[in-house]
Amino acid sequence: MLSKRIGIDLGTANTLVYLAGEGIVLNEPTVVALTAEDNRVVAVGREAKEMLGRTPGNIVAMRPLRDGVIADYAITEAMLSYFIDKAQGRSRFFKPEVMVCIPSGVTQVERRAVLDATMAAGAKIAYLIEEPLAAAIGAKIPIAQAAGHMVVDIGGGSTECAVISLGGVVVHNSVRAGGNKIDEAIANYTKKKFNLLVGERTAEEIKITIGNALIDEDSKGNLKKIEIRGRDNITGLPRTIELTEAQISEAIYPVLIDIISAVKGVLEQTPPELASDIIDKGVVMSGGTSLLKNFDKLITKITGVPCHVAEDALLCVARGTGVALENIELYKRSIAKK
Repeated sequence: MLSKRIGIDLGTANTLVYLAGEGIVLNEPTVVALTAEDNRVVAVGREAKEMLGRTPGNIVAMRPLRDGVIADYAITEAMLSYFIDKAQGRSRFFKPEVMVCIPSGVTQVERRAVLDATMAAGAKIAYLIEEPLAAAIGAKIPIAQAAGHMVVDIGGGSTECAVISLGGVVVHNSVRAGGNKIDEAIANYTKKKFNLLVGERTAEEIKITIGNALIDEDSKGNLKKIEIRGRDNITGLPRTIELTEAQISEAIYPVLIDIISAVKGVLEQTPPELASDIIDKGVVMSGGTSLLKNFDKLITKITGVPCHVAEDALLCVARGTGVALENIELYKRSIAKK
């Protein structure tokens, strides 16, 4: 086969690219930097993320996806083209087959936008696969069995919850809340409580360093702290403050409850036979935000259903997309194609 097969997990925060036969070859932030006057792409991925909040007036760094769906078509197309080029090298003589992941709750218009952008970026054939299904395949869940498996994929822009049985999605629910909303909640908290303005990169750093979904009795004695710098909202001057794990836990709690409500919504609609399977096997969590400390414990505490984070949670969706692409006949019922 001369044309390559590429699987893309097009996320709001990060884009991962899987090359058939090689595995995951790219993991870059979903950020594009453009010139303000003629919308020419200056940088994509890691290089563009470094520019977020730090660009001069003639350059704009932006995220072309919002809440898991395309917000800017032309820029998404340019970004896809860049990732496809980078994954398969410059040999564009044979166009690749490309499979892209989409949230399960997207509309037909949003699906069409992803297919069209992928074709315009240089694909020979474009396939779409739903994120929860790809996450389940990537987490090595035997989805073809006549048994219920529940997957919760928590990314940067959206959370996808689905119950899967016999290779298809039985019940699904998606909520447009994820890692980015948690970062926003942290930035709003420092502004309200300390009159300190912080950028999205600082908010993300706080989340990764001291983010905690559930402060339990054991950890109360040794809570982590972090020093952060930002701009004072009143004086306009730079200032440093100290934040604790307990404060961040309080700040992000409403967003976590939104995510857990989506999980509860799916559990409430699940047929009884499949519900008993889920109680036995537990809920599998994937996606970058599922790595938030104690998040699995919080879901277990509120829903009463055991929960665990998949191995390599960040890579599950990309790996599942690649596996589905390599075994297309096996999963063709669950895939849209153009």
